[in-house]
Amino acid sequence: MDTATRTRLAAEQLASKLPALLAAADRVASTVAQGVHGRRRAGQGETFWQFRRYMPGDTIDRIDWRQTAKSAHVYVRETEWEAAQTVYLWLDRSPSMDWASDKRLPRKQERAELLLLALAALLARGGERVALLGTGAPPAHGKFAVNRLAELMLTLPQVSGGLPRTQRLPRHAGCALFGDFLAPLDEINARVKSIAGAGVRGHLVHIIDPAEAGLPYSGRTRFEGLEDDGALLVSRVESVREDYLAAFESHVAGLRDLARGYGWVYHQHRTDRGPELPLMSLWLALAEGPGR
Repeated sequence: MDTATRTRLAAEQLASKLPALLAAADRVASTVAQGVHGRRRAGQGETFWQFRRYMPGDTIDRIDWRQTAKSAHVYVRETEWEAAQTVYLWLDRSPSMDWASDKRLPRKQERAELLLLALAALLARGGERVALLGTGAPPAHGKFAVNRLAELMLTLPQVSGGLPRTQRLPRHAGCALFGDFLAPLDEINARVKSIAGAGVRGHLVHIIDPAEAGLPYSGRTRFEGLEDDGALLVSRVESVREDYLAAFESHVAGLRDLARGYGWVYHQHRTDRGPELPLMSLWLALAEGPGR
């Protein structure tokens, strides 16, 4: 099979997945939206924040004609309040996310995609702007932004390590990171520190397969690594379960403490449970962010 054919087949596979994912995310978002009374909203701010390029969905009255006249592009003017309404989303695309302990369960990546996109839909309905970290695409709003974010999300390459890049976000922005956070806590802390440094209010959305939380296996079991970390043969899983669960709970406690240290919020979601409750929790927590 030549390169052109492989590229076309990959594109068709992505395109076939997109409508179903968007529909599922919209259903979950609609369910959550009916269960809350909306987010508290402040009035438009007046303090200038920045110019940015015009995007589909912007109204003509937002265009700054003086700035536009100086360039070959059309620019709009943003205020501090508008900056506070920008939420940056990140999706863990490490190999460990591409796993489920049971074929009846969604893979961790599938559930993370659904939650991220449903949250983006809720934010867009509330007039917020969203962006997907790691793509370089600017924040956008409206249905166009959700569709574009979904397209970008499905084309993200798989990357070992499962951590966002070190970067600095705009002051007062919001941020939600979706992943299994299996990396060492000091590495996670370094990345979160770089993002939280400008007063960004963030959320760690910890996606867990039920087998990771309970180690339900017994007897002689071979565990295959998903990120070039080899295999482990355990002659009797029962003999290590207690130590494993203690280590798992310690890691979870570390994630909670890490988030709390930056004024962030830790959310935990198991893939054997429905997505509506964690999405509502995340949505309401974002409503309590700065500028509200």
